Amino acid sequence: MTLSVIIVSYNVRHYLAQCLWSVERAIQGIDADVWVVDNASSDDSVAYLQTHFPWVHLIANADNRGFARANNQAISASDGRYVLLLNPDTVVGEDVLRTCVRFLDEHPEAGATGVRMLNSNGAFARESRRGLPTPLTSLYKMSGLCALFPRSRRFGHYYMGYLKEDEANRIEVMSGAFCMLRREALDQVGLLDEDYFMYGEDIDLSYRLLQGGWQNWYLPVRILHYKGESTQKTSYRYVQIFYDAMLIFFNKHFARRYWLSAIVIRLGVRLRAACAYAGRALCRWRRRVCKWLHADHLTAEAHAVPESLFFFGSDEAWQALQDVARRANLVAQRADEGQLIEELPEANYLVFDPSAYPYRHILDTVADQPESRKRSYFGFFSAEHPELILPYDIFE
Repeated sequence: MTLSVIIVSYNVRHYLAQCLWSVERAIQGIDADVWVVDNASSDDSVAYLQTHFPWVHLIANADNRGFARANNQAISASDGRYVLLLNPDTVVGEDVLRTCVRFLDEHPEAGATGVRMLNSNGAFARESRRGLPTPLTSLYKMSGLCALFPRSRRFGHYYMGYLKEDEANRIEVMSGAFCMLRREALDQVGLLDEDYFMYGEDIDLSYRLLQGGWQNWYLPVRILHYKGESTQKTSYRYVQIFYDAMLIFFNKHFARRYWLSAIVIRLGVRLRAACAYAGRALCRWRRRVCKWLHADHLTAEAHAVPESLFFFGSDEAWQALQDVARRANLVAQRADEGQLIEELPEANYLVFDPSAYPYRHILDTVADQPESRKRSYFGFFSAEHPELILPYDIFE
């Protein structure tokens, strides 16, 4: 077996289905199998997978075992020469997996590869390539210097913004949203550290690969990452897990080396977490005050204006989409003859029919728009799968 694709899922049935449709195309011509580990979802994900994706190897956990432990289950059960860890809220182009496999075949020193991820508006996702969060790099990130000087090799090292987005480069940290690993490297450095429930395990594994003498690479092939549909980043639980992961990584790899500054760093992480908690609490308080003051009427007029949707796809899909859009209070328009054009129109949502166009063509068209026009979110709809899948909503 050349490649084993592993997806850990929790309560994102529709996003997972969309991911699997794209993966099914992307593994054509590759000796590959696909594994889904469901962490006790309550949205009928298991039954849905068994009915619609019988070709997927399914591991249905009775409880939520977290990202690292669930991935390790499938890694241990699979036997691909390469292992791809993939988030369920992603869409991959048809060329992506072949390109990564070919790169690893041609570069035996490479232990892992990441790719060029796009946010839901087609903009480049900075976490596609990252530097190790050493104490100094983390200080620049948390102090805001990284944001002020994103192209600086010193201050912008966290996101490695000095590297070109359209060129392959060696990096230090890959994103767990898409990480293709050489099994030989995993056998040497070990699987994901299960002390991390969620977040941080990709940084930890990337660091151990570097320590083991392997190289980590960024390749400029594109995928979509809805970034957050598989988590709830507005929750207090997210804040706790995220900053606890930062402390786990620091205590494991840097506490002894930087023992003099360890107390300051731990306090800094806790302070940043407290600020995040406070920010979320403030947002909730403002919403309650506005409701108490009956301030909803200030935005009622804006909410009364339906959002716009522009569709590219087949006649059959267009007929089905109009009913779905009407129920969702979306004003739907369609490109002439459904053609995908180079300069996309202005709309709240740009919706594409993957049965009419390759995923690669869709991703490239959206990503190649000028930055000034990347104000639209994009989603998918087809006659075969008549769910309107948008970054934050599903309409049927």
